[in-house]
Amino acid sequence: MMAVQQLHSPTIDTRLEGIIKLENLGKTHPKYTWEIIEILTTFVRINSPCKTYEEVKDIVSLKIHPDIQASLSVISRSDSQQYVEYKQIDLSHTDLRKTNLCEANLAGANLYQVNLSGANLSGANLSGAILSAANLSEANLASANLSGAILSAANLSEANLSKANLMKANLYLANLSQANLQDAIFDGANLREVKFSGQETTDVE
Repeated sequence: MMAVQQLHSPTIDTRLEGIIKLENLGKTHPKYTWEIIEILTTFVRINSPCKTYEEVKDIVSLKIHPDIQASLSVISRSDSQQYVEYKQIDLSHTDLRKTNLCEANLAGANLYQVNLSGANLSGANLSGAILSAANLSEANLASANLSGAILSAANLSEANLSKANLMKANLYLANLSQANLQDAIFDGANLREVKFSGQETTDVE
């Protein structure tokens, strides 16, 4: 409870201290892992909601807030989900532009309408994730696992999908214009009405 209270502090250092305490609690008491993930995902959804086009225009810096980045790092640790089988991480409708989620484990996560423009998701596990209507423009998804992911109407323009695994992914109405698709795997993927204009697709499997 003390750590949760620190998340509501107006001071960034205090909030970061609370996040560290929650992560350490999850390591020493794995039975609280899912509760901690829910606390942190709620924190991210409240403090970094999706913004309108007008709101984005008025933002000078696109740097992710340190407490949001720290929360995401805890949520997506590779070893944090072994105790939360059958649960779903919910980061839908959030503004996560420019975040570093390299090798993050977000398998099966709800990322509906999330803004991940310019984010680093290289090597991330997004298998079975819900990314419908998500903004992944200019995101780095090199070698990411997107097998079975739902990417319908997602914006992947200028994204790096080199060596990404998109087997059986649903890309209906997705925008892949000018994306890097070198050695990407699309076996069994739904590519109905996908926009490839301006894209070199000779290396797509």
